[in-house]
Amino acid sequence: MRSALVLNVTYEPLSVVPARRAACLIIADRADLVADDGTELHSPNLVLPSPSVVRLRYMVRAPFHRRTTLSRRALFARDEFRCQYCGGFADSIDHIVPRSRGGQHEWENVAAACRPCNLRKRDRTPAEANMVLARPPRAPKEHAWVSAAVAMVPDEWKPYLAFAS
Repeated sequence: MRSALVLNVTYEPLSVVPARRAACLIIADRADLVADDGTELHSPNLVLPSPSVVRLRYMVRAPFHRRTTLSRRALFARDEFRCQYCGGFADSIDHIVPRSRGGQHEWENVAAACRPCNLRKRDRTPAEANMVLARPPRAPKEHAWVSAAVAMVPDEWKPYLAFAS
């Protein structure tokens, strides 16, 4: 199912919703179409471009900065599906300080790993296993929750997201 980026009246990203929900916002005069994906949504009485980006017509207070929830998809997106030990294709999650030793399930303590590296490390720290992380684990940047919400960020969304190059 296609998704649409919902922007506040100030063009601040608020959420990602299904394209049909974004179309409902447009039909109800709650949002304006900013960009479409080139396809159309049809009903018996209406043909509407399928929205890719919509902007609300009213201000929504967002009192907090959304932090990306830790999930498999978000972790693999952060680490680009690469094992942080050997650089191969990652298919498992490794806790840098093992949970059996009190390590927490948080962004700063998890890394994507391939099964052979994860099995080789077992319940040891990287130093004890004589393994080196490719980069230190960090929480994703402010708008990284968008990357976690969709498999691939469309080009139409990028001007509205504060991605660091």
